[in-house]
Amino acid sequence: QVALKKMPLRKRSRKELVVNEIQVMKENRHPNIVNYIDSYLVAEDLWLVMEYVDGGTLTSILVQVFIEERMIAAICRE
Repeated sequence: QVALKKMPLRKRSRKELVVNEIQVMKENRHPNIVNYIDSYLVAEDLWLVMEYVDGGTLTSILVQVFIEERMIAAICRE
């Protein structure tokens, strides 16, 4: 099971930032970070294939929950 993230490239003004992000994800593996598997260019969209993590996206969780600064620091440390 994998997660697929579709990124429309036509809306991206800085495509090189997307390329850099993919390069960083390819080179770094950590048990506390969702791992990159592969990417594909489909029409004008970039599809990122990543490790599946149950529970939704980090953004969807962060907009629903208030996290105190000390908890953010602990998460960042991990």
